[in-house]
Amino acid sequence: MSWLSIIVPTLNEAQIIVPTLTRLESLRKRGVEIIVADGGSSDGTPVLAAPLADRVLTAPPGRARQMNAGAARATGVALLFLHADTRLPDDALCAVDRALNQHRWGRFDVRLDSRRPLLRLVARMMNLRSRLTGIATGDQALFMTRAAFESVGGFPEQALMEDIELSQRLKKTGPPACLKTPVVTSARRWEEHGAWRTIVLMWRLRWAHWRGAEPAQLARHYNCPAREIKP
Repeated sequence: MSWLSIIVPTLNEAQIIVPTLTRLESLRKRGVEIIVADGGSSDGTPVLAAPLADRVLTAPPGRARQMNAGAARATGVALLFLHADTRLPDDALCAVDRALNQHRWGRFDVRLDSRRPLLRLVARMMNLRSRLTGIATGDQALFMTRAAFESVGGFPEQALMEDIELSQRLKKTGPPACLKTPVVTSARRWEEHGAWRTIVLMWRLRWAHWRGAEPAQLARHYNCPAREIKP
C-alpha cells in the first residue's frame, strides 16, 4: 500500500508521456504509486508509459471515467490527479502531506508555461478565482484523501466540468488547501486558439454550466467553439 497514488489520465499523449512520467520517477522511488489511466490511445501511449508507471490501465474514454478507474485500482490512502501536460513542483510530496494533515482535499496554484504577459495574468486570475470560490480545476492537480474522494462518489462521469462538480461536492466536506507553490501546465490550447478567444470561451462554458447546460453539449462546444450553447 502506498501513502499517495498519482493518477494520470491520458489519450494520445505519446509526445509528452515519457517526460511527464520521468519527472515523477523521484517520487516513485520514494514509494508514491504512479497509475496511468488511458482512454484508448491509438498512438502507443500505454506502451511508452508502461516502464515508467506502476500500473497502466485502459478505461472507457472520458477524463472522469479514466480518473475514477485509476482511483479504483490505486492503493494509496491519498490521491492526486495529474494531467499529462502538467508538472508538479519539486516539493509536491511534502506539500501534499502537510496540506492533508489539516484538510481533506486541496489543489496547487497554477502557472502556464508561457512568457506572454497576458497568460501570466490569466494564471494569476485563475488562482485568485479558485481561492475566492473554493473551486479548483484539473490543471491545478487536485488531491484529496481517499475517504474524501469516496464520500462524494468520485468524479461525476460527465463529458466536461467534472473537476468543477467534484470541487463543489468536496467543498461540502470542508474548505480546500490552496497551495501557493504552483504546478506548471501547458499553454498549448491558449497558444493554438488564441488567448482572448480561449478566455471568452471558458467564461461562456462556465456561465452555461451554471445555468444548467448539459455537460455533453459543453464538451461539444469546447471542441468546436462555433456551436451555440443552450441551457
